[in-house]
Amino acid sequence: MLLARVIGSVVATRKEAELEGITFLLVENTEPDGKLKGSHVVAADAVGAGVGDLVLYATGSSARQTAVTRDRPCDATIMAIVDLVEEKGDFLYRKDDE
Repeated sequence: MLLARVIGSVVATRKEAELEGITFLLVENTEPDGKLKGSHVVAADAVGAGVGDLVLYATGSSARQTAVTRDRPCDATIMAIVDLVEEKGDFLYRKDDE
């Protein structure tokens, strides 16, 4: 799983039939504290994430293990919205603090 911040959406009006009904979001990879890394990925959204959310996403065959993406040609899928990140007793990120 990878950490990323949702920074936008991606709309495709013409697409493969297997992709119908899937929402695609643009995410930017982050450090555990939420600092942006600069690399971007388009990911299928399986959890109803929105712009600004810190999320966990999976790639490769793991990305096709959700009810939304099973048997669909998706290589990256948002699987969770992050509430907090803790490391050695220190909170690096808390959603409530935003």
